[in-house]
Amino acid sequence: MKAENLTGWHTPVAPEHPASDLLTTDAVRVRCAAVARWVRDGASKHFTWHAERLTDVAAFVAETIRLRYPDLNVPYHSRNRHFEAGGVDRWQILAESNGLNSDPAERARVAIDLVIPSVLLDAGAGPVWKFIDEPTGQTHARSEGLGVASLRMFEAGTFSAVKGQPLRTDATALREITPLRLATAFQAGPGNELVGLEGRAALMRRLGEVVAATPAVFGKINGDSSERRIGNLYDYLLAHSQGGKIGAAFVVETLLRALGPVWPGRAELHGVSLGDCWRHPALADGWVPFHKLTQWLTYSLLEPLEQSGLQIEGLDALTGLPEYRNGGLLLDLGLLVPRDPEFSTRSWKVDDEAIVEWRAVTVIALDRIADLVRTQFGLTTAQFPLARVLEGGTWAAGRRIAAEKRAGGGPPLNLVSDGTVF
Repeated sequence: MKAENLTGWHTPVAPEHPASDLLTTDAVRVRCAAVARWVRDGASKHFTWHAERLTDVAAFVAETIRLRYPDLNVPYHSRNRHFEAGGVDRWQILAESNGLNSDPAERARVAIDLVIPSVLLDAGAGPVWKFIDEPTGQTHARSEGLGVASLRMFEAGTFSAVKGQPLRTDATALREITPLRLATAFQAGPGNELVGLEGRAALMRRLGEVVAATPAVFGKINGDSSERRIGNLYDYLLAHSQGGKIGAAFVVETLLRALGPVWPGRAELHGVSLGDCWRHPALADGWVPFHKLTQWLTYSLLEPLEQSGLQIEGLDALTGLPEYRNGGLLLDLGLLVPRDPEFSTRSWKVDDEAIVEWRAVTVIALDRIADLVRTQFGLTTAQFPLARVLEGGTWAAGRRIAAEKRAGGGPPLNLVSDGTVF
């Protein structure tokens, strides 16, 4: 993949370009709502919608939040929660031991250096894989294991090409990530297979190419213009803030345009990569965007950006994340019911019409569930934004009901993963 063929911020998507309307969180909500109406009105070949179950689903989510956070002091849904697996705040330990707390701006850069590759590596791990965290002696699987493994990989300097500066992620080091190197860092091998290993390594290399090709976002604003470091995104966002404030939607749209070429084999519209965007007949032009990993990444950047002094506005411009915990909650609690009795045993691809529908309905259902949960708690959207409902929350409730229904707590459907979406 050659850098000069990439579509980065250096060749921005013009407002009048057909793709520009799809690279927003508004597009996710509006277009997912059209698919949700399609299902609700009985046009779907795959599912039936059962609105009478909404109250019970919201009650289950509210109960889950109370169990996990009795005082309702819920943090944001974030990759940071996985770094805290087993009750150990590994990021805070890393920051303290490297003197980052005395420099809020550099702390934010290092956090971004860690979070972006970690989130991009956070697709489904599969039912077998586990990671032994040697410093703590803990063993973790799935998202927690991937989070801890990626933090240890970062801590070891794997993402840095600068000697003596391990805590950074730069284009040079990313382009040298191989499946073997990733397998070693993630302890993957026979008997401990990690799903999508090749895809994850390729994603890291593409990330390196994109970072190298997008100096407007990842280049150093003051100093050596040849530097291409992911953490320089902080300086880009700071430069575009107004009075120390920046919109969550702007962060998403920045990432969608800057990182769009990272995604492999995705659809393009007149030369612009659409990322996590798929076809469905409910839309006149057929396009349904989700931008799940980009939004998950944005949620995960909220804390480091706020801790640096930036104020993030419009949090609920972000949508719920359509993945197998949030979406599994709908299936397991009967809010969305498959028409095919073999649905749970079939293998599905991300671009299958049924999966596009499932994900779209999940986005809209999460908004409705969040409203009902807030009503139960007597809280406003500002007091309890979707970022907290997800964490408290729908994601945890999805995992909880999965554990009750299936040994091992796997999802209620089989998704074929290449390690870059789920």
